[in-house]
Amino acid sequence: MYDRILLPTDGSETTDRALAHAADLADRYGADLHLLYVIDVTVFADDVETAGIVSEFETMGDRIVDRVAAEAREAGVEPAATAVVRGTPHRTILEYVDEEGIDLVVMGTHGRTGLDRYLLGSVTEKVVRLSDVPVLTVRGPGADGDEG
Repeated sequence: MYDRILLPTDGSETTDRALAHAADLADRYGADLHLLYVIDVTVFADDVETAGIVSEFETMGDRIVDRVAAEAREAGVEPAATAVVRGTPHRTILEYVDEEGIDLVVMGTHGRTGLDRYLLGSVTEKVVRLSDVPVLTVRGPGADGDEG
């Protein structure tokens, strides 16, 4: 059913929960697991020199995907690919889906509602709305009253 599963990661506990689902599905279907960290370039002002900051984010992204890859291995799944890329998160995730032939995306959701969701938006929500492939969402700890 699934040949290539994508887990976008931001290093949060919510991603850790999503990893459990992604690893289980990858194992169950013999699917390749891809891990992706997106450096959100939309947060940088155009008139500010950002090379040093972006470099720090790349280093952090590398650490995060390495940690998540190690956790996937502990769960019995060897990640097929890891990537740290720059872009607008939801667009970059959807581009990766198209480029890599991903047929399932597994994402955590922070459970923001109301004004927080309106002001901050939701990468997961945008991916769900715009994706041509199924997206499995996994609630994070504390989402909508969940105690973890």
